[in-house]
Amino acid sequence: MAPRAVIQENQKAKSVIANIVAAIYPFDDLEHQHIQETLSWIESGNPLFRLEKPNIPPKHLVSYFILLDEEARKILLVDHRQAQLWLPSGGHVEVGEHPREAVVRECFEELGTEAEFWSEDPVFLTSTVTVGLTAGHTDVSLWYVLKGDHHATYSFDGQEFASLKWFHFDEIPYARSDPHMRRFIHKLGGYL
Repeated sequence: MAPRAVIQENQKAKSVIANIVAAIYPFDDLEHQHIQETLSWIESGNPLFRLEKPNIPPKHLVSYFILLDEEARKILLVDHRQAQLWLPSGGHVEVGEHPREAVVRECFEELGTEAEFWSEDPVFLTSTVTVGLTAGHTDVSLWYVLKGDHHATYSFDGQEFASLKWFHFDEIPYARSDPHMRRFIHKLGGYL
């Protein structure tokens, strides 16, 4: 693809992502702040997509996805080796990729299953400085929710995750999870 076409494609991707972000209804003042900061970041012209592992550019777009067993009120988290936290599955959005397509790709790569969306749109947005073995860069994360079944068996990428586990809403290890997990669960609970 010629450089001009790449620029046009990236502008289209940025416009799509800005629309996705603007459509998220904030749960609280912090999410409102993260949404506004993300929209400013998109408009700034800075790159949105990770170009080189682990942190170039130092701020980039991520699609998280939570498998939800709605009836059991349980979510699936992975014990992430590099972050050293229990996190949602997910990954970096590739250049020009729609964040929902990143979920489809990552769900198959990380859990060996097809993504079945509980909601086609992300329900939460966070901006977080990473911790663990690749600490120090900022992940702007769109949180998607997928349908899951805590009785089903899911495979997982053993290189990336030490294990995976279903947690009831009352059992989530908040002290060793994403710093925004409690807020996400409160927001998700409002939809159930």
